[in-house]
Amino acid sequence: MQRSISNKNALKPYIYASVFIIYTALSGIYLFLPPLLAILFILFSKALKKENAVSLLLVSFCLLIFEAQNGYVLFSTIIYFAFIYKYVIPKLNQNFSCNVCTKMAMVIFVYIGFFIFHLLLSNIFLFPLPNINYYIIYYIVIEFFIVSIL
Repeated sequence: MQRSISNKNALKPYIYASVFIIYTALSGIYLFLPPLLAILFILFSKALKKENAVSLLLVSFCLLIFEAQNGYVLFSTIIYFAFIYKYVIPKLNQNFSCNVCTKMAMVIFVYIGFFIFHLLLSNIFLFPLPNINYYIIYYIVIEFFIVSIL
């Protein structure tokens, strides 16, 4: 497949999205594979920061697949990520000076905060209450190591 010289857009977002779709299917079967929610938040925030519409669309599509796989409300992760990106992350960057502390707090906010956000939605719209298990701690630790590599 040939690309134009004037079209400098990378194919990385398309490859990431296709790999994530396969990975989501595997993480639904094997519980030791984390759902990569914090990684999707990092990609979401990078796409918003760079104002890259194609990357933002692909990350949003991956978030919709994540929601469908786990039975969450449609567009809830996108709304939560936009809220976190707009209001929480600037305060987090303002209060923490070390990069590792910021990344750890970001991963914790993504997982625990999304659970609280989903709990709030279930109380407002009378959905069944979400349950939390001890895998969340394992997912937070694994994704912290992955985020610290990025």
